Amino acid sequence: MIQVPDEIPVRLEDGFERIRRELRLPDGFPAPVLEEAAWVALVPRLDAEDLSDVPFVTIDPPGSMDLDQAVHLERLRAGYRVWYAIADVGAFVRPGGVIDTEARTRGETVYLPVGKVPLHPKVLSEDAASLLPGALRPAAVWRIDLDADGQITGADVQRGLVRSRERLDYAYVQAAVDTGTADGTLGLLAEIGRLRLALERERGGVTLPTPDQEVVHDDGGYRLEFRMPLPAEAWNAQISLLTGMAAATMMLDAEIGILRVLPRPRPDDLAKVRRVGLALDVAWPDGAGYGEVVHDLDPKQAQHAAFLHESKVLLRGAGYVAFDGAPPALAEHSAVAAPYAHVTAPLRRLADRYATEVCLAIAAGEPVPSDVRAVLPGLPDAMSATGRRARAVERACVDLVEAFLLRDRIGQAFEAMVIDVDERRGSGQVQLLDVDERRGSGQVQLLDPAVIARCDGDLPLGQRVTVRLTQADPASREVRFALA
Repeated sequence: MIQVPDEIPVRLEDGFERIRRELRLPDGFPAPVLEEAAWVALVPRLDAEDLSDVPFVTIDPPGSMDLDQAVHLERLRAGYRVWYAIADVGAFVRPGGVIDTEARTRGETVYLPVGKVPLHPKVLSEDAASLLPGALRPAAVWRIDLDADGQITGADVQRGLVRSRERLDYAYVQAAVDTGTADGTLGLLAEIGRLRLALERERGGVTLPTPDQEVVHDDGGYRLEFRMPLPAEAWNAQISLLTGMAAATMMLDAEIGILRVLPRPRPDDLAKVRRVGLALDVAWPDGAGYGEVVHDLDPKQAQHAAFLHESKVLLRGAGYVAFDGAPPALAEHSAVAAPYAHVTAPLRRLADRYATEVCLAIAAGEPVPSDVRAVLPGLPDAMSATGRRARAVERACVDLVEAFLLRDRIGQAFEAMVIDVDERRGSGQVQLLDVDERRGSGQVQLLDPAVIARCDGDLPLGQRVTVRLTQADPASREVRFALA
């Protein structure tokens, strides 16, 4: 870990503020939005069934206040029942109101190393609409039944009033499972999560075993780290995924809604990744899908890390598609390997609120409200634009911290893994026949600190190398190395 000197945080925060300006992130909320939020926080729509006796808990990162989901799991005679309560933003926010209009320009909550730019005012997202423990809250409550193998056998959703019993974090859940003290919902989370992960693998779904590169702010300084998600995070994610799959099926059957989609990999991209795997000695058995290949890879191994980085091309191009009538030609998310919809994070993502409203109407046997229906066609473009901005902010912040951490270490040597090299082309085709033949400038991943950056030189893909820092400029947020 590299700790930033005392004078750096202020300058880094100035850099974060510059990123906010460059990418035109909103600075606070207009007065009319705050006024409406303060009012609706006091008078939510509460025409819902009292489900406060269901012992829900939330599982989120430590310190989170915008709690979208609460879960309760039960064992049935021949399977399981998943209760999943989702914050009912629609109980507070009406389509066409000033909060909704502002939310359409934001699309999603944007997180920075210090602070965030929320989708909704905090009086809603971190208070009145958040599923905080002990508070009675309106929610869209999903009830999903699974068989003994974890397959969905039935799903329904309704408005309900819920009361979360406890706010847990992933480390607590993981420790409870690892020590054998997990019971009730926590024990079943591991059991159902593992079943769902096995089903994901069987149907050809993909969960990349790659670490997250994170900027961590603590003790008055900043550091970069690669963090591998805990198994408990994957189990919890599977509950969200199965809910999104149930929602997508519901909307497709009713021929109205908004889906999260990802096209299948193009044949030439798939062929390229197969050649990379061959060059890096990554086994790809005949008949095996991409998800099966990556499932057991170890990103700490240089060749596996390079393959995982190169193969991300197969997961690019995700977007949204809205429909009102015949289902869209592309209705599947290829990484999920099934139709899928975003419905579980309405405090932080605009599309989730509208998809939830559609599902609530369908489940109740009612027409989708006209004001919801009118907004659906414009949501894919709005979510695409705001999603690009959020990703650009995240990348810019990481680049800035990388440059700051390394700015006084020009000329120093570091151990690194070569995770990408620029392609050599001949006759319009990529040449990837052998690791030793695929060399050139590209990207390296440092072992310490947690930095990914461009590197010049005759780089061998998937090998460990020593590199020397040649550039670390906080002003341009550029970091560059050369093969030592």
